[in-house]
Amino acid sequence: MKTIQITSEPELDFAAASKMSDAVARSLHGDEVVCLSWYDSVRDQQSPAHACECRIDGRDVPGYIGYAQSRGGQLRVVVNDGTFVFCYRSVDDFVR
Repeated sequence: MKTIQITSEPELDFAAASKMSDAVARSLHGDEVVCLSWYDSVRDQQSPAHACECRIDGRDVPGYIGYAQSRGGQLRVVVNDGTFVFCYRSVDDFVR
């Protein structure tokens, strides 16, 4: 999964980070992308909730990353050094 790091104002909230990440994903994969999973370190919440940590290629990865990778996630957008993380896949891949 390709990772893009973006930095913004430190007081960025989840909604603003999500909109910013969506724009990055659309600029790289076209207008039709779906957010498969996300992590909010400020509230210590993730979606899908309670996704278990797993091992991929011999290393432990957070559940939300493993979830996205197992569903064809192509892009991870990391905002402000991991304050927020969003994983995406192109909708076109679901249609094929």
